[in-house]
Amino acid sequence: MNTTEAILVGTDGSAPAQAAVRWAAVEAQRRGASLTILNAYDSTWAATPGLPRRDLTGAADVAEAVVAEARAAISTLAPTVTVHTVVAPGDPASVLLEHSRDAGLLVVGHRGRGGFTSLMLGSVGSRVSGHARRSTVVVRGRTMAFDGPVVVGVDGSPGGRPALRTAFETARLRHAPVLAVHAYPTPLPPVGPGLAPILPPDPEELAKSHAHAVESLLAGWTSRFPDVRVQLEVATGTAAGLLVGASHHAQLVVVGSRGLGAVTGTLLGSAGQQLLHHADCPVLIARD
Repeated sequence: MNTTEAILVGTDGSAPAQAAVRWAAVEAQRRGASLTILNAYDSTWAATPGLPRRDLTGAADVAEAVVAEARAAISTLAPTVTVHTVVAPGDPASVLLEHSRDAGLLVVGHRGRGGFTSLMLGSVGSRVSGHARRSTVVVRGRTMAFDGPVVVGVDGSPGGRPALRTAFETARLRHAPVLAVHAYPTPLPPVGPGLAPILPPDPEELAKSHAHAVESLLAGWTSRFPDVRVQLEVATGTAAGLLVGASHHAQLVVVGSRGLGAVTGTLLGSAGQQLLHHADCPVLIARD
């Protein structure tokens, strides 16, 4: 993790977007990074229902006011951070993705008033988290959680390596432990005519086998980050269920852009998609 890389956060002035700006500001201060607050607008945005009424003419003026207010709101929260503001016309998701090419981390809220995050997850948040080439954080749940572990899903998939690297780097910065979560299904013995009954595997032995596999995947990272304490949660069930459950006592959940239930052709695994809708803390989608 290059701690000097810029962080880009999108805002439309809504409460979830304001929470994303606050999270991004604290993270920028923690990393020693600069922060860019971006707002995209269209020609009809000034008349969008629900926007605060201002004596401004034109969507660009409203956008300038939104980023100025966001900047002022974090002036005491992250006083040492260099802050830039950008307003640009165009589709919010496309504008964010374009500007994220020069950023080390992209941050969005989980929903909003129709700008950056409009649905339960948000149409823009969904597009950005699925298509960004940079690691992306969706800020949701306990948005300013500072206690608890950094949770990471472990499944041995190609997307697991950037997720593990990011989890350990982030945990070191936060002086937090890593909680490695691994889910596995309970095997069902074959049943059918002519098949001899087969006893199911011993649950304890099965759990030990999966725990050993997870420890093997973590071995290289624990040696690189000896100062980061590691906890394991290995259990039957679904990755999404275990990760959402762990999010209730975590400060951040990290997943890869593929794996944990990913299907060929998808950009984010099923567990990642569930987290973006139901996690109780911010979710980081790690990319190389």
